[in-house]
Amino acid sequence: MVELRPATPADSEFCFALRQVALRPYVEATWGWDEAAQRGFHERRFDPAATQIVTVDGRDVGRLVVERGPDETVLGLIELLPAYQGRGIGTALIRDLIAEGRPVALEVLAVNRKAYALYERLGFRETGRDETKVHMRIEVYG
Repeated sequence: MVELRPATPADSEFCFALRQVALRPYVEATWGWDEAAQRGFHERRFDPAATQIVTVDGRDVGRLVVERGPDETVLGLIELLPAYQGRGIGTALIRDLIAEGRPVALEVLAVNRKAYALYERLGFRETGRDETKVHMRIEVYG
């Protein structure tokens, strides 16, 4: 069973290890992976209050960072351990966000074609891009 639980400061190391296995190939292809720089980035950006840990049958397998603003929901980050990717977990979590009935925006690294394809299949459309990231959004009507 897939569930979400609130993150705590004690989840910081799990979340950094998750970043290493889930995003490292894309970060390496975009900027190069500098362990000290990535650790510092994580320590500055890890916010337990905005993070939920994805669990499957009680085991921590990923994280979800969502910011709900006044006009839209921003999917800040979704990461799953590689063994749990391709099982529909991420798709279900994103569909749940869409089902809230608000526009959802996100950014994806341009080199992460797998994630881009998933977002496109779910109805997100590109709204802009820069050298490293693609900005996407889905409008929700009704």
